[in-house]
Formats: sequence, structure tokens, C-alpha cells
Amino acid sequence: MNSSMGNLQSKLCGLLDGSTYNSTSRFIEYFIVVVVILNVLMIILESVNEISLLYSSFFYNFEVFSVIVFTIEYIARVWSYGAKYKAEGKHWKGRKEYIFSFYGLIDFFATAPFYLQLLFPGSDLRFLRVFRLLRIFKLSRYNSALQDLGEAVVAERESFYSAIFLLVIACLLFSSLIYIVEGTAQPETLGSIPLAMKWFLMTIIAGWGGVDPTTSLGSILIVFTQLIAIMLAAILTGVVATAYNAQVTRREAQYETLVREVLEDGVVDAEEQEELDLLKKKFGMTDEQVEMIAEQVRVENEEKEEKAKFLRENPEKN
Repeated sequence: MNSSMGNLQSKLCGLLDGSTYNSTSRFIEYFIVVVVILNVLMIILESVNEISLLYSSFFYNFEVFSVIVFTIEYIARVWSYGAKYKAEGKHWKGRKEYIFSFYGLIDFFATAPFYLQLLFPGSDLRFLRVFRLLRIFKLSRYNSALQDLGEAVVAERESFYSAIFLLVIACLLFSSLIYIVEGTAQPETLGSIPLAMKWFLMTIIAGWGGVDPTTSLGSILIVFTQLIAIMLAAILTGVVATAYNAQVTRREAQYETLVREVLEDGVVDAEEQEELDLLKKKFGMTDEQVEMIAEQVRVENEEKEEKAKFLRENPEKN
């Protein structure tokens, strides 16, 4: 590969994967975000028969336009991501990483139904249209919320394991009890422990298992089952909220560390500013958060300078 083609590949890779943050990368990001949002809106509107029949040609033309945009994006990413391992001469390593990554699979399946419909025009592939909704996940590439939630869940996985263990114990206990109490009276719905487990899970998830008790003890069991559902929901909500808050705190601490390193010499050059902007974008931080951190670092640096000056002028205080 000649040097000019290699430079183009590296620049395109930087623009698409977010490692380069300038007006061009922002335009690409905003353009794709707008197209994705419009796609989701079109899918929703197209599900209304009256609107679908009235604007069928418009929906089809917009779908063709969207597929062209997403196809160009996919091909560009596959080609340009080879630059990640250019120094090692392993271009396909970077491409393979993207193709089989979460975002690579999302990008592929978001357009696959359209091409399958072209390849098999007489087939009924309407069930594949649901994959078009996967395009909404393309937005997570430009927002760290989904990644933060996943990392928060992984960080607190022990708490989730405990909650699931409690759920399994409660399921076995209450399913067995409701089977003993109501199984004879309602054999079709509660005549076995597996059927009773189905009732328990439906009660936990929806608040009603589709079966009304016929005995007083059965009514009491339902009340306790619903209380368990509320308690488990509260436990899981608390775990997720705490973990997510910890994840946000870690992001701010990481950004603050970088700001301290950058402001240590009192000068922010273009390369350091670009690094700060990239981290700000990656973490989804607001201008107010960034300014608050920068102001805190400036105040601390000024206090250190004043203290150092004071000690220089008053060596006997050392």
C-alpha cells in the first residue's frame, strides 16, 4: 500500500472511530446520528397502515438512502480499521476486530434485511425487518451511557448473583407452596411445580400470574410473592444506581487526573487540548463538569504556588 493511500486510511480510521475530534469528525457523527434517529421514526410511522399506504414510496426511498449511507459507512470502517495494525503489517487484524465486534455486528445486521429482500424478492422476509430497529444501537457508539451501564453491572456482578440466588430460592419455595395449596383446585394452571414456577415468575414480572387463588392461604402466598417482587426490584435498582454512580465518579476522576497532568506546566498545547476533548467526548461530560474540574485544579495549583512562594520567602517556616 503506497504512503498516500496509507495516510488516507489512517485519517479515515481516526475520523470514524473517534480518535480524531475535529469539525469533520463531528459532521460525520451528527450526520449518522440524525439518519439513525430518522430511521427509527420512519420504522415507527411505517407500522401504521394508513400512513404506510399513503407514503409507501417515500418510506422506500428513504430506506434506500439509509442503506446506502450505512453501507458506505460499513465498508469505510472495514477498510480503514486495517490502519490500526498497519505498523505490524496485519491489516486484517483490525478489520476482523471491527467485523466481529458489537458495533460491527450491529452495522451489518442493520442493513442485511434490505439486501436479503433484494436477493429473494419473492420471499416473505418481513420478520427480518425487526433487525432495522437495531440501528438505534448505532447511537451508543457516540454515547457512553450503554457502556457505562454494562461496566457498572459487571463491577457489581456479585450483588446481582446474590439477588438472582434469592430469586431462585423464593421461586422454588413459593412455587412448591402454591402447588400444594392450589394444585388440587386448579390442576390445569397449578397442577405441577413447573406450572407453579411459571405463575411465580409471571407474578414477579407483571404483578399478576394469570391465576386467581381459590383459598385463603393461596391469597396470602400471592401477597408475599408480590412483596418479594417489590423487594427484589428495590435491591436491583439500588445496586444499579450505586454502581452507575461509581462509574461516573471514576470517569470524572480519570478526567481530573488528565487535567492535572495537562495544567501542571500551566500551558495547554494543541495536542493536550485534543486529548482532553476526546476524553470529554468519550465520557459524555458536560461543559459545566469540565469547567468545574478545571477550576478546582487551577485553585489547587494557585494555592500550591502561594505556599511554595511563602516558604521561599520565609525559609525558617520549613
